[in-house]
Amino acid sequence: MNKENIKTLGALKKAGYQTRSIKEELRENLKEKIRNNENAFEGIHGYEYSVIPELERAILSKHNINFLGLRGQAKTRLARLMVNLLDEWMPIVEGSEINDDPLRPISRYAKDLINTKGDETPVSWIHREERFFEKLATPDVTVADLIGDVDPIKAANLRLSYADERVIHFGMIPRANRSIFVINELPDLQARIQVALFNILQEGDVQIRGFKLRLPLDMQFVFTANPEDYTNRGSIVTPLKDRIGSQILTHYPESIDVAKIITEQEAQLDERQKEMVHLPEVAKDLLEQISFEARDSEFIDHKSGVSARMSITAFENLLSTAERRAIKNGEDHTMLRFGDFLGVIPSITGKVELVYEGEQEGAAFVALQLIGEAVKTLFPNYFPKIEKLKRPDETTPYDDLVEWFFEGSGFELPDDLPETEYREKLDSIKPLNKLIEKYQPDIDDKDKYFIKEFLLWALVEFKKLSKHRFSKGLQFKDLYGSYISGL
Repeated sequence: MNKENIKTLGALKKAGYQTRSIKEELRENLKEKIRNNENAFEGIHGYEYSVIPELERAILSKHNINFLGLRGQAKTRLARLMVNLLDEWMPIVEGSEINDDPLRPISRYAKDLINTKGDETPVSWIHREERFFEKLATPDVTVADLIGDVDPIKAANLRLSYADERVIHFGMIPRANRSIFVINELPDLQARIQVALFNILQEGDVQIRGFKLRLPLDMQFVFTANPEDYTNRGSIVTPLKDRIGSQILTHYPESIDVAKIITEQEAQLDERQKEMVHLPEVAKDLLEQISFEARDSEFIDHKSGVSARMSITAFENLLSTAERRAIKNGEDHTMLRFGDFLGVIPSITGKVELVYEGEQEGAAFVALQLIGEAVKTLFPNYFPKIEKLKRPDETTPYDDLVEWFFEGSGFELPDDLPETEYREKLDSIKPLNKLIEKYQPDIDDKDKYFIKEFLLWALVEFKKLSKHRFSKGLQFKDLYGSYISGL
């Protein structure tokens, strides 16, 4: 339909425009995408066989929807992407506060205008991006905010009695008529405010300060909630839950591969930064594994969840750590080093809720432990497994490397070493080179040095070596030598 030529109600009728509800609009456009095998929710990963089919079924059923899940599970992102299922343009009675349908007006303003001008009633068009409204539920939200209230200034300006419904100032929900309306963190909304939504969801009645208006609002409601909120801050009142057609459970990525796609898609990186820093694939795996470890950690509150934002901000900090070192050394290019993972600690400590035991240990300690656990989990993917116990006469692939540290006084690796010196330092450990050649013979030369550090950190985690932090970097030593020296 060519909206450029349709400026009046008469032209709209002549063009054959047919009114349909927003739920019908979403349903029909989704059916078309399914028929054409198009992805209706671009940029959402890991939900292809779980959340998205449930969401599509809810839309086909014309349900209001509640996304229930922990923080950072793309609940609001899914709601925003539903906008793509709306028609690109929608006609309204020009000047209407509540997006009146020219063929089915519901407000006093629109009805009076059509009665006066008939087919000459002006029509304007709004884009689908303007049909998305969002409200964060906070304890200070009022009925007036959401539904409306009497406006004394409006009454005075128009010289109207308070008995005249035209003195009403509509709230966010009526103004979102024929649109998608999202209320985030629904349990935080006070129970008395939730009650005010009953009739809007079911019957379409709106009552404001004694005015009982029959406003059959045409809405697609989407709510989001965190299961933790049900006990900690509030709850969704039962009659409101009863009026929400589908409750869809969201979840965190179930594999590292999916998590990596999400992190790289969402990270806000400068292109020059990506060109400057070479990032090995094992480093990306390790970064995501940290989040997986956090979700199972005894020090972290599982009910709060570990947001996908932790991996995203950690990824940004990781590259910035390497970039900063390169800038200090006057280098145009650098490789990510394992030591750069110490730069992600601020991204971890600010994103997790610790239980009592975690608070006792300290956030930084917990972050370091998560990095260590991630190393232990990924290590068998690259090198032979290290057993906890072994017979006295049994040899392991790592004996020569441990012996090298036992015979030396320690190995220091400063954080800000120039690239050439960094490589020379690691190359000086001959048994380390042999292990890489034997178990990772096909590894890219650019990734070789990260893997070398990874192996050293793993031997520390498996109690074969010791690691000590000093002001400018790290020192790796023989385990028993560190006991003797008191480090």
